[in-house]
Order: sequence, then structure tokens, then C-alpha cells
Amino acid sequence: MGQKTHPHGFRLGFTKTWNAKWYANKKGYRELLKEDVAIRGAIRSRLRDAAIARIDIERSTNQVTVTIHTAKPGVVIGKGGAKVEELRQVLGRTTGKAVKVNIFEIRFPEVDANLIAENVAQQLERRVSFRKVLKQTVQRAMKSGAKGVRVAVAGRLGGAEMSRREWEREGRVPLHTLRADIEFGRAIAKTTFGTIGVKAWVYRGDIEPAPRQVAQNAPGAPARPLAPPPPPPAPPAPPAAPVAPAPTAGGTD
Repeated sequence: MGQKTHPHGFRLGFTKTWNAKWYANKKGYRELLKEDVAIRGAIRSRLRDAAIARIDIERSTNQVTVTIHTAKPGVVIGKGGAKVEELRQVLGRTTGKAVKVNIFEIRFPEVDANLIAENVAQQLERRVSFRKVLKQTVQRAMKSGAKGVRVAVAGRLGGAEMSRREWEREGRVPLHTLRADIEFGRAIAKTTFGTIGVKAWVYRGDIEPAPRQVAQNAPGAPARPLAPPPPPPAPPAPPAAPVAPAPTAGGTD
């Protein structure tokens, strides 16, 4: 049985952070989780051609902040901001709260794993040769600055009767290294022969995690260094000499 771990979840709290930032108790957790799924589904269904890589959700008391990471911000915003305003109203009716929508542009979509997987899936749906797609995608990502790329496809490739798995890799993709910045993305290509799964890994280099802060009163914590002694007080200044009064002009009779 395979022992596989999601590259993002494997690094949560170390070099990666959560895509949804909020807290709920046992009673409210299920409803908020279903609401998050509805928000992501509504955005992706309305913006299919916007090249959306990631959707971050952050909640406060009466407001939901949605950040859309996309390679085509103009498609999301629309003419004069009409599309994003319409999307904000739809999400407001879905959640029943005030919704704030932020748009974040991805300047290098060639090294984003989610966009790579979606691009490969779209080409497979257009019946492009999977070997050609894999080779061109990997080469394009390496030219854009990635240190390692791996793309895998699985299914009835080329309309074959027997499904199989093929992949292409170039550079290093250290999946077991926690400090490695690994981006992972998945997509599904719906072809006439069936569905073909696409996975993409992109290695961007190493990230040095911030040093952890140790409480001073924790057991085993290093002793706090003693503060240096205060400097000695300065000696008092000597008293000033008396000044003789100046003679008046004209003298006395």
C-alpha cells in the first residue's frame, strides 16, 4: 500500500501556511467548512477561463475576505469592475455576510503547479499528444526559473484500452526535504475516452524557516544573560567662580 503525503500538508506550519484562516468550535466548524467549499466552487464555476491558481479565505466576526490568485486579473475584474462586483454580491448571498474580494496577480504562471496542471489538462482535452505536452511544459517551466519540475498523467492516454501512467521530469524535486519550496497542483482532463488525471510538482529552491521562539520559563530553556551593571554616576561639577560687577561709565564725584 502506498504511503503518500500531500506536499503542502506535509509542510504546514514549517514553510507553508493554510489556505483558509479562521477558527470555529465543534458546532460551527462543519457549517463554515461547507461554506468554504461553496465559495470555492462558485468562484471556479463562474471564472473557468481566468487561470485561477489558489483561493484564500479569511474570516473575521462579520466579514469574509476572499483572495483570488490568478494569472488573468483582467478576466476576473471585468470591464469597469463589473464582474468582481457581481461575484462579491453572489458570495454575499451565499454566506449571508459582508464579503471582500481581493485580486492577486501571478506574474509567472509557468512556474505555478496548479496552472501547469490545468494547462496540461486543457491540451489533453484538445487531443494533443501527451508526450509532446509533457516535454514542452517541463521545458517551459525550467526556462522560467524553476529548479525542478515533474508532471505526471494517468488514464487512457491516447485512447488506449489499458490505462497507464506516464511522467516527465527535469531538475531536482526533493519531496522529503521539509525546507524545499515545493508547489503541487492537480487537474482532471475530461476526454471522450474517460478522465485523465494530471499532477504537477515544481521545486523553487530552499526556504530557511524562521527560528522558533523558546519561552524563558519553559523547562530546559537557556538561562537569560544578566544585564550589564549600570555606569557609575558622573562627578558633580565644580562651583562657578564669582564674577566682579562691571564699573559704571562716568565714575563718581
